[in-house]
Amino acid sequence: MGEHSKTTFPQEILDRWTGSGLDLNALFSAGHLGERMSVTVVEASPERVVGTMPVEGNTQPYGLLHGGASAVLAETLGSVGAMLHGGPTRIAVGVDLNCTHHRGVRSGLVTGVATPVHRGRTSATYEIVITDEQDRRVCSARLTCVIREQATG
Repeated sequence: MGEHSKTTFPQEILDRWTGSGLDLNALFSAGHLGERMSVTVVEASPERVVGTMPVEGNTQPYGLLHGGASAVLAETLGSVGAMLHGGPTRIAVGVDLNCTHHRGVRSGLVTGVATPVHRGRTSATYEIVITDEQDRRVCSARLTCVIREQATG
């Protein structure tokens, strides 16, 4: 299963979220879908989010990494970056995801790195580059999230 307990957060993020009453590791994990796909968020900050996913178990009928699996990894990493950018009182909701698949992968681990293209008050866009174990680009993705205040009960 995917693991979120190994995520490394910079001290400034830990300080910013202290006292929020939220479990930072759980909130910025891959979620239930990511867990089923064994996505692991390794490093997380508004400037850079890194995660991995095995190819095995995430393939299409031809034995290649499923494009939808790459999309799940990309949206997970970009969303984590946007949420961290928004801060503890705001949420980020993905509104546009674009993925271009460059090469097939049949085995091993893929790594995604999300970096910001735009971080504003009401939206954030991240570029996510997914590579194979030989550091060859497998997928280029772009995610835009709307950032809004959390609804209070």
